[in-house]
Amino acid sequence: MADPAMHSPAEVRGMWCVHAQRLAAPLLHALAQRRLRATMPVEGPKAAEQQRYTHLEGFARLLCGLAPWLTRNDDDDRWAALAREAIDAITDPASPDCGNFTEGNRQPLVDTAFLAQALLRAPQVLWAPLPERVRTNVIDALVATRRIEPWENNWVLFAAIIEAALHRFGVPYDGARLGHGLKRHRDWYLGDGWYGDGPQFHADYYNSYVIHPMLVEVLDAVAEESAEWREMHAVAVTRLARFAAIQERMIAPDGSYPLLGRSIAYRGGAFQALALAAWRHGLPGDLPPAQVRRALTSVLQRTLGAPDTFDANGWLRIGLAGAQPSLAEDYISTGSLYLCSTLLLPLGLPADDPFWSAPDMPTTWERAWAGVDLPADHAL
Repeated sequence: MADPAMHSPAEVRGMWCVHAQRLAAPLLHALAQRRLRATMPVEGPKAAEQQRYTHLEGFARLLCGLAPWLTRNDDDDRWAALAREAIDAITDPASPDCGNFTEGNRQPLVDTAFLAQALLRAPQVLWAPLPERVRTNVIDALVATRRIEPWENNWVLFAAIIEAALHRFGVPYDGARLGHGLKRHRDWYLGDGWYGDGPQFHADYYNSYVIHPMLVEVLDAVAEESAEWREMHAVAVTRLARFAAIQERMIAPDGSYPLLGRSIAYRGGAFQALALAAWRHGLPGDLPPAQVRRALTSVLQRTLGAPDTFDANGWLRIGLAGAQPSLAEDYISTGSLYLCSTLLLPLGLPADDPFWSAPDMPTTWERAWAGVDLPADHAL
């Protein structure tokens, strides 16, 4: 595993782009050709059941992480064009790869929420260029999920972000569904950047997989609608910055991190909140972007560079550092794994941004355990 310090910032960015392309290639090519169901393997404890959901799940999660990167390929629109063809294929009722937006258990609400989040992250390449026919299909798919009631936990943000996307795209939103998700998380805040997953604390990474990113991005879309939401937005952004600082301190020099809670097979998606704060220029002032680049690069290499992470055809396999199928809960299948793409959000920053151009810096972990005299950490 290469040490990020042994490469220039430009070389590190190139490595990130290679990872983005490796994740994207099999899924986007298959879906653009409307052959995703015919070619994508489905691994998991309940693979037969997950066949109903995993294809939309994989595409939505992949796009959620890669959307910002697609805005930076100005001289090479192939990946963005593939993504738009894939959006058409997953929402066209006549497509053999049309996604499941309503049927079965409540899982389609989750998958559609990540698709909505992707569209909000890159509307200039994933929404504006779409033909009117495809836009109509997308809106119909988003609206169809209103029949699904979310569980009273992080799921209320799935309903909220779908409504936020509809609002951004000029469709009247359901204020009750959107407002419920926001108010619940106002009530479920526990302190120092941490929310409960519902009213109770869970020792896992759902504050990063879902809660901080979706809460902030819902509020991005609707903050100007009321003074209450503007205030909530400012608070949510401050809490995201604090949580990002906590996440950076969790990453060991070799890219490993604590195995806590469920959904560990989402790999580097555990650090979506840190990646999001970096992409948004929302890191705390005492956390330099180059330091975050080093930490996230270590995680990226450790989780996607391990042997057996991909099968012979380039599809992700269940695991954290290689193939570890026993790490999967019953709801995990091949499509679920693509939430790891959210680690790549900083690829939405231009190459001359300090995140990519500043000289390499050691992480907080490295400096502290090397004996560097650091300021004490303080709660928000």
